[in-house]
Amino acid sequence: MLAAMPPTPTTPPDRGEPRIRDRGDACPGALRLHPADDGRLARLRLPAGKLTGGQVKTLAVAAGRLGDGALSITSRGNAELRGLADGCGAELAELLRDAGLLPSETHERVRNIVASPLAGLDGLGRSDVQLWASELDALLCASGPAAGLSGRFLFALDDGRGDVAGLGADVTLLAESDGRAVLRIGRHTHRVRAADAARAALAAAEAFLTAAAEAGTGAWRVRELPDGQDVAVGARLERAGVVPVPPDPADGTEHSAPDARPGPPPDGPAGPGGGPLPGVVAGPDGWAVSVAAPLGRLTADQLRELLPAPADEVRLTPWRGVVLPGFADRGTAEARLRALGRAGLITRADSPWYGVGACTGRPGCAKSLADVRADAVPGRGGLPVYWSGCERRCGRPRGDYVDVVAVGDGAYRVTAHGVPVPVPSRAELADTIATARTRTTK
Repeated sequence: MLAAMPPTPTTPPDRGEPRIRDRGDACPGALRLHPADDGRLARLRLPAGKLTGGQVKTLAVAAGRLGDGALSITSRGNAELRGLADGCGAELAELLRDAGLLPSETHERVRNIVASPLAGLDGLGRSDVQLWASELDALLCASGPAAGLSGRFLFALDDGRGDVAGLGADVTLLAESDGRAVLRIGRHTHRVRAADAARAALAAAEAFLTAAAEAGTGAWRVRELPDGQDVAVGARLERAGVVPVPPDPADGTEHSAPDARPGPPPDGPAGPGGGPLPGVVAGPDGWAVSVAAPLGRLTADQLRELLPAPADEVRLTPWRGVVLPGFADRGTAEARLRALGRAGLITRADSPWYGVGACTGRPGCAKSLADVRADAVPGRGGLPVYWSGCERRCGRPRGDYVDVVAVGDGAYRVTAHGVPVPVPSRAELADTIATARTRTTK
């Protein structure tokens, strides 16, 4: 599980040199299974990370019957099943279809939508962006052009607290007060009515597809477009019937200008940013429970421990955690939190495993140089730490973290704040990482 990272909503993704893609992306999905050393891998897109109780039960069954007995939470709040046997694709698809987890087989890999996990629960956000996520998902699945998006293209719907706005999405919606939202795609920003937010996000994605086709570089993501390639968002918004809201003169930002860099709402962020901390969450209409998955994995038994879900809703987070809404009082929420702790989930921010993450590593990944999950060590610290089996660093977090990368022969390279940290010996690796996690300056 990765600790909450400070958001960076004021900095859009850098483009740099355009990348030439001569093929479609090979991202796995629920129907397109990826071959790995530990079997087939399925990735399930879960808009806003939301599951019903019945869907959680289905995933527990799929993990136990068809996979390696566990479910991985991705850095986008999606779910992965690993260790799947050859030939199980049809059975898995039937399970997912019956549970409502495959609403569109043509669009199943493009439903990459992250949303503020505590939206509508703790009273801090400016809009319940979980509702935007449901609307955007339906619009995506109904859009013919949207089926052409890459499986890596990402939407982020931030309720104003500045959490998912920092995750480097291709299209970001940031809720403002007074029923408005800022739409961001690359260096383009527009203000729209909150009621039009989902339609605006789809229009921006379709504008990207047009720009990518015109560029001829096969771009999968907005930052891969060549410098100077126009993304005609304004025209697409007009075609979709979305009327941009004029910028507030007091803000002084031309939000329709191609090079405008979006800042936080003029009245400041609505919350502290970052992901939900483990514990109970108080709200105006009840209580929620927030827990973290050790190293981002939940066993089938741990999935079942999430049930019954009091609101028939479970939210997986991009910080590899789980939020359970709908508890009527603090006592009931705390009792469930204790039960989840007994089941092995992380329930406190001072847990030595909180903030420790790792890729799949050996033996599941052929590219990995180490069994990083076995090598990962607990330890308290301010910075998250992420263990990677190779230079690809699959699943690494956004923001600042201690980067631990296997380099072969049991050795690791450690970097903090972008600066290499000397590792005197393998025996001193744990102490080196612990010290790096407590560094506060570069």
